[in-house]
Amino acid sequence: MTASSLTLFAASGVETRRAHVQRARRRLQALGYAVVEDESVRLRHQRFAGSDEERLATLHRVAHQAPSVALACRGGYGMSRLLDHIDWKRIKRSVERGTRWVGYSDMTALSLGLLAHTGAVSWHGPMAAEDFGRELGHDAHMDEANDITCETFDQAMRGDLEALGFRTEAGRDGLSAKGRLWGGNLSMVCSLLGTPHWPRIKGGLLFLEDVAEHPYRVERMLLQLAQAGVLGDQRAVLLGQFSAWKPSPLDRGYGLKAMLQRVAAACPKTPLLTGLPVGHVPLNMSLPQGLPTQLQVDGRTAYLFFRD
Repeated sequence: MTASSLTLFAASGVETRRAHVQRARRRLQALGYAVVEDESVRLRHQRFAGSDEERLATLHRVAHQAPSVALACRGGYGMSRLLDHIDWKRIKRSVERGTRWVGYSDMTALSLGLLAHTGAVSWHGPMAAEDFGRELGHDAHMDEANDITCETFDQAMRGDLEALGFRTEAGRDGLSAKGRLWGGNLSMVCSLLGTPHWPRIKGGLLFLEDVAEHPYRVERMLLQLAQAGVLGDQRAVLLGQFSAWKPSPLDRGYGLKAMLQRVAAACPKTPLLTGLPVGHVPLNMSLPQGLPTQLQVDGRTAYLFFRD
């Protein structure tokens, strides 16, 4: 295939938003990619993009084709059903042939499973319908895909993304740490703990995000990671966006800030940084799963430098 070949696939939740897929396809083509839509994008079984057998075949088929980019259309749920049956060596061979697997949310399970079983690098980044297919308001002809999201994705897929910066909280000036960058959706990360698909990474840079989870549930999952020794084993924890949650009348001042203070107290030796631009939000940067990375904080700006 050509250097800019890109395959859209669905291996988790069913993709029913044809207009979103079409908008994504047009935008990706405008970036210079030769876009192919895998048959899985139109499959449906209950809430999934095909039966378990069909979705497993999707992953293996795309891996065999080895496009330059294998871009998930959406997340949802379903990858957990496949983890025990994925031919991880086949996925790794596609990476060795140049394929960059990209997705987030439910796709975190695929990325971390690949890292655990083979050490191969994939990408936590925007998905087709979810990000490139965003619409503005109720006008289906308007495109709201974030320009920075698209630009950094393009840089990452072409091998040109060397660093990114983001605004973080005060008090971390001068912090410097090196380690493998890994993580993703917090719920999916916790779901892998204790399974054969868990990457055993010490001295890493762990990044986390989630959506529609109240701060008390985020706290519970972070404390699970702290109590399991995961947070304490990292050089730093980078927190992305925890979006689309609803306050409760019971909160009485409890929110994300109070939650983070409690989690920080549970792992005092591991710095927690907020503000990483990843998550279920329009500004969703591309991050390499498993790549050695340098974290450097200058004032209130944190930088991630990627190196092969």
